Formats: sequence, C-alpha cells, structure tokens
Amino acid sequence: MSQDNLIKMECSQCHKLNYYSSKNKKILKTRLELKKFCPTCKKHTPHKETK
Repeated sequence: MSQDNLIKMECSQCHKLNYYSSKNKKILKTRLELKKFCPTCKKHTPHKETK
C-alpha cells in the first residue's frame, strides 16, 4: 500500500485504531465508514476513517 492513499479506521464505540486501508482520494471525497470486527469490543461495529 502506498503511504499517500493509506487511511486509518477507528472503532466508533471504543475509539481504537484497528484497521488500515487505502482509498482513492480523488474519487471519494467523504469519509469512509465500514462495519468491521473490533477485537477490543469483540463484535462487529462501524469503523470510521480518521485523519
């Protein structure tokens, strides 16, 4: 993954950084939100893109 397209995904409940992903910033202007598994919460929660 290239560093300029790398984004961090944060759990919306416990606010831990669990995932790193990439996105095309020219096409997607809004913040990405995906439902992922959080190992701290031990359930599927919405993960939002952070700065």
